Amino acid sequence: MKNLLNLEYSLVQGTYWMYYGIACSFASVFLLDKDYSNSQIGAIFAFGSILSVLIQPALANFTDRSKKFSLLNVIEGLVLAILVLNTGLLFFESQSILLTTIYIAIIALTTSGQPFINSLNFYLQRADCQINFGLARSMGSLLFALMVAALGSIVLRYGIVSIPISGQIVLILMLGFVFATHISFGKEKNKTFLKDEDEEHIKPIAFDEFVKRNKYFFIMSFGIIGLYFGNAVLNIFMMQIVGSVGGNSADMGRILSLMAALEIPTMVLFMKIKKRFNCKTLIVVASFGFTIKVALCYLAKSVFLIFVAQLTQLFAFALFLPAMVHFIDEVMDKREAVRGQALFIVMTTIGSVFSSILGGMILDLGGASTLLMVSTILSIIGTIIITLSIQKITAN
Repeated sequence: MKNLLNLEYSLVQGTYWMYYGIACSFASVFLLDKDYSNSQIGAIFAFGSILSVLIQPALANFTDRSKKFSLLNVIEGLVLAILVLNTGLLFFESQSILLTTIYIAIIALTTSGQPFINSLNFYLQRADCQINFGLARSMGSLLFALMVAALGSIVLRYGIVSIPISGQIVLILMLGFVFATHISFGKEKNKTFLKDEDEEHIKPIAFDEFVKRNKYFFIMSFGIIGLYFGNAVLNIFMMQIVGSVGGNSADMGRILSLMAALEIPTMVLFMKIKKRFNCKTLIVVASFGFTIKVALCYLAKSVFLIFVAQLTQLFAFALFLPAMVHFIDEVMDKREAVRGQALFIVMTTIGSVFSSILGGMILDLGGASTLLMVSTILSIIGTIIITLSIQKITAN
């Protein structure tokens, strides 16, 4: 049964990231076809990201307080809501206020689902089910890679309607896997239910106290905005970037697929890497990886060179994410770590919001090359801030 839960959770992760690839990574392809401008697409992503920041804590608070609805119930509700919204995408021929509203809601709910999908790992473990999160998250990267690679070619052959249709199929599969996990977990929870009471009563310290105790981490977090600006640009506006050097949606799908596939070995092997190098070193290396990747995309004059630039993903995002999570736990006590992890998420979201708003405007005014140049400059600034400040961070 425990092996079955691991498989089911991996498939929940996998289908979640498949849909993320459809709804978010192919958003530009879908919305450009509906006559939206780059600025409008950026605004849709920005509003969706901001809305998700409001939804996540409210939904988390509801989940923690509710005696009637479990985490699995909340995830089921989110998937059902997204499924209904995604159905609406099938009925629009061109841009409209209603389509804009629906897409903002899809981005907001899809993004909001990520921390709940990740938290499901710990929820299942409370019933003495040891879940291998690294392998499950790798399944997400693998199926994302396969999805975006296939969808790029499918769109060229069958048209733009294949995007929402693919979304419907994946969401139905995801809902089935969540239900299956719920059933399996229900059978397991009749056994010893493990609960760490101390963990449940951990509350984050006040923000001003956190900043005083972790001032260099607070400074470093501003560097994260610079890194994630460029990272979000490559995810949101890859269609426009590829198109500027003569590529199409199939090329974009293959590039995003390669990017995701390259995350897998680093994430799977991270604990072994961590034994040889400390997290400070890994974060600095990953910061340079972010900058090198966006700089190579800026210099690229062909689709092939954009493909080559993705090789840096091995020591960029794939290394940065797990290194930051472990670093925060290493240098902060449990009360601070709650606030530290939250600050990390907020700064990555801010970087994505800025890239959504400014990225679309810069694309309309100066094109993809100008956007990548700005992204490179901001990434360099972010790398400098992180490299200088992280050296002064000590464990509390």
